Amino acid sequence: MLWFIYLVIYVLVVAGWWMIFQKAGEAGWKAIIPIWNILVLLRVVGREWWWIILMLIPLVNIVIWVIVSLDLAKSFGRGTGFGIGLFILSPIFALILGFGADTYKGPAAGGGAPSAAV
Repeated sequence: MLWFIYLVIYVLVVAGWWMIFQKAGEAGWKAIIPIWNILVLLRVVGREWWWIILMLIPLVNIVIWVIVSLDLAKSFGRGTGFGIGLFILSPIFALILGFGADTYKGPAAGGGAPSAAV
């Protein structure tokens, strides 16, 4: 029974990220490929691809995830509170962002179009 609950939660989380990626103009299936999904997320929020290296450094990765969460919230027109929610309760807030009425406003960081390097 525990495995079934885990599977349902996993499917819901993937569905939320899938919808977030689609809203941002990316293919939804990219949400299920490890590492690649982080690279796409960095592109969606307007950060450079090499930030994924920072995510491999202990403790630094927490700070980077906070920044990316805040940038993702801003990219969809949400505030800092929602960004903190994305950091703390990512699965729930990803579902809210993915299936809610929010629209992608563009990358919050970098001030321009997403990098084509990824």
